[in-house]
Amino acid sequence: MTTGPQQPDAQPLRSDAERNRGRIVAAARRVFERDGLGASMASVAREAGVGIATLFRHFRTKEDLIAAVFADRMDAYVTAVDDALDDPDPWAGFTGFIEAVCAMQAADRGFADVLTATFPAAEALEQRRAAAYHGFLELIARAKESGHLREDFASQDLVLVLIANAGVVNFAGDTVPDAWRRLVALLIQSFQAPAHGPLPDPPADDALYEAMLRAGPGAGPA
Repeated sequence: MTTGPQQPDAQPLRSDAERNRGRIVAAARRVFERDGLGASMASVAREAGVGIATLFRHFRTKEDLIAAVFADRMDAYVTAVDDALDDPDPWAGFTGFIEAVCAMQAADRGFADVLTATFPAAEALEQRRAAAYHGFLELIARAKESGHLREDFASQDLVLVLIANAGVVNFAGDTVPDAWRRLVALLIQSFQAPAHGPLPDPPADDALYEAMLRAGPGAGPA
């Protein structure tokens, strides 16, 4: 017996697998951008032109697929924080970050959903989210020290901003694609010091996390 005839077949199989994976990720990006994270895995498989079994061979769970699709978007999210921290004007850095992230949501409905949910099994994605969050804490502190940000602004307010913006983006769609800009401008103006009145207490961190967990892929069809 010889193994020679079997050798040439190994590389094409690996190449086919790589092509299928790339096709699935590209299709999922289109589907999630169009339909949000509630889109089913079956709809992704149809868009990619592969069987559902092939999809699950590459991505065992929806979280795995989401993490692969949005890895570059999460990198851009962290970069937006870094760019904001590099701004010598604390208020411009703070507001610039909020505007940049809301613009990312407006450009990609799927990413709008990613920023308002949490994915415990997608460790790399959540590490990027944590890095951005810690950078945002620094942005808050700098903006408050400069006297431009109201003292009762809390880190949880960023999540509320992203939830509100995602709602506008998903509702307005292509009909009024710039509606989010007005919402963000109104919110930023409300954050400025001096405050015109006290705010209710922000939601507790654990309650907000639970809400984001419910908004994850398990809330939609598989």
